[in-house]
Amino acid sequence: MQDIRWNAFWLSLILTVICLAIWASTNAVAALLVLSSILIYYLFSHLFWLHKLNLWLKKPVLNQIPNGSGAWEDIFVALHQEYRRHSRNQMQLSSVLGRFSHAASALPDGVVLLNALNEIEWCNPPAEVKLGLDLKKDENQPITYLVRHSDFVKYLQKQDYSEPIKLKSWRNFDVTLEIQLIPYSSKQKLLICRDVTQLEKIEMMRRDFIANVSHELRTPITVVGGFLETLLDTEGALDERTRGYFNMMQDQTTRMRLLINDLLTLSNIESNVVSPESTEIEMQPLLNMIINDANALSRGKHKIIAHIDKHLNLIGATGELQSAMSNLINNAIRYTPDGGEIIVTWEKRNDQAVFSVKDNGIGIEQKHIDRLTERFYRVDSSRSRDTGGTGLGLSIVKHILTRHEAKLEINSELGIGSIFSEIFPKERIIQKQMV
Repeated sequence: MQDIRWNAFWLSLILTVICLAIWASTNAVAALLVLSSILIYYLFSHLFWLHKLNLWLKKPVLNQIPNGSGAWEDIFVALHQEYRRHSRNQMQLSSVLGRFSHAASALPDGVVLLNALNEIEWCNPPAEVKLGLDLKKDENQPITYLVRHSDFVKYLQKQDYSEPIKLKSWRNFDVTLEIQLIPYSSKQKLLICRDVTQLEKIEMMRRDFIANVSHELRTPITVVGGFLETLLDTEGALDERTRGYFNMMQDQTTRMRLLINDLLTLSNIESNVVSPESTEIEMQPLLNMIINDANALSRGKHKIIAHIDKHLNLIGATGELQSAMSNLINNAIRYTPDGGEIIVTWEKRNDQAVFSVKDNGIGIEQKHIDRLTERFYRVDSSRSRDTGGTGLGLSIVKHILTRHEAKLEINSELGIGSIFSEIFPKERIIQKQMV
């Protein structure tokens, strides 16, 4: 570009000198005629090369770029170099895309690229097999036209893709598919589909084993506990020197009974694939009952404050939600020292219903929070045993909330206290009219 400007400058300078010389030697008319002739020639030469450039742009081929003359020679040389660079980049991009397509095709999981309108842009062979797609026929077709499962359609429309969903394959009912959407770029999505049939079978065997063992243990533990209670209540049946041992046996039997009950509860919730009841729950009387039970458990050792929105109800299963909410309050009582304060809140926040329990207890370190809902995970196992915890309560809460499309949120600071919140979606809220 710099050379072109200098050439134009020198050409203008030379033309000016020539015209001034003609003007000085003859007259102004002759100088104007010469200037006009040169400018017309210069203009027509530019038009000629513009015409050549236009013809080439209609069918750009590298070895057919015009040679040009003057400033146009530099332009065509620069165009030739840029075209070669673009061709190299295009070849490299095609090579990368080819390797990506080959690698994606070799993945055992199904991969589908969706555009902003949820239309299929590309998919690999495993996705065609698992989802019943055909890229040649289904390209640019909305994914909901081909994957018509109602749960998948709701998952796609909900736009909360933090967790995958599991579906029974509509092509083979014995196959279980796990599907997750991953947003990327500008409103585009990557759909990943994997066959988790074997994992589901193993998980079912584990649940059945826990349920069967817990059920079989319940009867002997109940019988042993009954005999221990009878012996302790019968005057003269035990020597005072051994009564302490029997008290310890009864405490451990009670703890085992609680553990078995929690295992059975968790197993029932996990194995129940049916959606919870769709009945309206009057939350005010339910929460009042839960708080009364909490006061009985606390025995006046804690100050329990309740803020309840009496016009806010939920759709769900009463028994399950009672268990989930009671668990949070009971945990707050167990891990808050005597004289502590517990605040129970039921309110609407940003189109969501929130049940929260705030305490000024011992608090939890941040490194433990993500694992609190794991089975049998305890921050302090010795303290959990002392307070009667089984390590299954929050796991039960998480499964109940998942069945109600809700989530558990935990905020805590060691030595300051904790806030446990159960957040329910707006689809499960019923706002009663104020009278």
